[in-house]
Amino acid sequence: MQPSVKIFTGNSNPALAGKIAKCYGNGLGKLQIQKFSDGEFQPVYMESIRGDYVFLVQSTNAPADNLMELLLMIDAAKRASAGYITAVIPYFGFARQDRKDKPRVAIASKLVANLLTSAGANRVITMDLHAPQIQGFFDIPVDHLDSSAIFIPYIENLKLENLTFASPDVGSTNRVREVAAYFNAEMVICDKHRKRANEIASMVVIGDVTDKDIVLIDDIIDTAGTLTKAANLLMEKGAKSVRAFCTHPVLSGKAYENIENSVLKELVVCDTMPLQRECSKIKVITVAELFAVAIRNMYENKSITSLFVHSQRRGM
Repeated sequence: MQPSVKIFTGNSNPALAGKIAKCYGNGLGKLQIQKFSDGEFQPVYMESIRGDYVFLVQSTNAPADNLMELLLMIDAAKRASAGYITAVIPYFGFARQDRKDKPRVAIASKLVANLLTSAGANRVITMDLHAPQIQGFFDIPVDHLDSSAIFIPYIENLKLENLTFASPDVGSTNRVREVAAYFNAEMVICDKHRKRANEIASMVVIGDVTDKDIVLIDDIIDTAGTLTKAANLLMEKGAKSVRAFCTHPVLSGKAYENIENSVLKELVVCDTMPLQRECSKIKVITVAELFAVAIRNMYENKSITSLFVHSQRRGM
């Protein structure tokens, strides 16, 4: 008998998990996360998953309870004899700690990869890792989805006359270059220098933005300091308009105030994690269908290459 697909969620983003399950054609599986008075918790599957393909939808954004929930969900599924366990992680937390960039620091993304594997995950499906090489930290298959599959159609519908793409920092240039190549458009770079984490000392624009409609692209927007400073600088340099597309809306600290007070026409983000509050400039696009298709193709042993439109070229 063919194993069933069962999709479960923790507490990090149940709204997205529900959308993914609906797009797939299933309801969410029955899972309770029981809590003790001291804050300890215990996931309990309320239905049999023996031999099934189990997909656990859980972003690992702060607090760390979200990561711990996912690890316990994986362990419980393994001990319940699930046939194949896939951790569906729309936002992979701790990804900014992907290398030893100063003495005596942890490489947290490698540690998280080890924890997921040790817990019993057979595969990971995620989106827009902060550093693509994090896939190499895993000894299990990783399907790395790209948000450009949903951002590109949105940008096309804007029909901007003088479209130019911008990278808010040097680290995002490869990501931006791929999208710019799809549109056969120019790109510029905002080169920043930090005093310390989340604090920018200076920034310069490399390239001409005069009378251009600028689209900034990045994977994470945290305090929004870099992005809003880049947007303001681009407008000072003569840009006609500035929009931003960021996959993961971490939005901590004064992020919402920074966005509201910026020159950005709009900030388009994905629902890889829930917004903490509404903002007139923020538009959310769901990634549910993208993940649902990835889950179906994985279950049916089909390629997911068709989900990566960024590598195509318009008119080819």
